[in-house]
Amino acid sequence: MSIKFAFAGDRQISVDILSFLLSKGLVPKILIIPDENSASHADELIKLCSKHSNIIVFRGKSFKTPNGIKRINEANLDYIFSIHFSEIYPNEILSIPKYGILNLHPAYLPYNRGWHTPTWAIIDETPYGATLHFMNETVDTGDIVHQKKIKILPNDTADSLYKRVLKTEYETFIEAWPSIQKKEYNRLKQNPKNATTHKKRDIVNIQNIDLNQNVKAKDLINKIRGLTTNKNEENAFFYENGKKYCIQINIYEEEMNK
Repeated sequence: MSIKFAFAGDRQISVDILSFLLSKGLVPKILIIPDENSASHADELIKLCSKHSNIIVFRGKSFKTPNGIKRINEANLDYIFSIHFSEIYPNEILSIPKYGILNLHPAYLPYNRGWHTPTWAIIDETPYGATLHFMNETVDTGDIVHQKKIKILPNDTADSLYKRVLKTEYETFIEAWPSIQKKEYNRLKQNPKNATTHKKRDIVNIQNIDLNQNVKAKDLINKIRGLTTNKNEENAFFYENGKKYCIQINIYEEEMNK
C-alpha cells in the first residue's frame, strides 16, 4: 500500500528509519533537514534520497516560509514522519498531512516530554522508553500510536541510556509500521496526571553541586549519572578554592566470586 509522506529528521536514527522506508519502496515526496550549522546527518539523508528524482528538499527553517508551506500543501501528503527533528512545526503545517505528523520521541510519554529525556528519567526515577505519537500544538502531548519501555540499569548514565534507547526507538517505529501503512492504528490519549516536562536549559539549574548541602547518597549518585552525557558542558560540577571541577561517573558491576 503506497503512502505519500514527507520525512523530517537528523541523527543516525533518522538515517536508519529512512533506509527502512526506502527498502519498502517508499520514497518521500519532501525531505526536511536542519541547517548546516546544526545538522549531524543531513548529508547521509540527502545521499539516501539522491537516487530518486523530484524529491523537494528544505533546509533549516525554509519549510516554514510561505513558499515552503505552499509546496508542502501541494504535495497532498498522508503523513510527515519526524525523527529527531528539532524545529517546531507551525500550526499551518501541523494541519497539512491527511493523517498527521508522527514524531518519534526517546521517552515513555507522558513522562519526560521535552529535552534531555534520559537525564531526567534517571534523576526523577520515571519510566523510560520510546514513543511514536502524533504531534499537536504543544510539545510531545499528542496521541500515542505505539511505545516500548526500556529498563534503566543501576549502572546507566544518561549517555549509556540514550545509546540503548535508540535501538528501542527503531523497534518502536518498525513494530508500528504495519498499522501506520494500513491507517488502522489506535490513538491513545496521554494522561496529563503522569506528565513531566523539561526544557533544554533545565539541567543548568542542577549542575552546580553545593559541597555543604546534605543530600541522600542515592539522590547525589542519580544526579551525577543523569548529568554524565556525551557533552562535557552538561556534566555536574563543584567549586573548591576558586577552581571548578567537573564530574563524570562510571559505574560497573563487580563479578561475584563463585
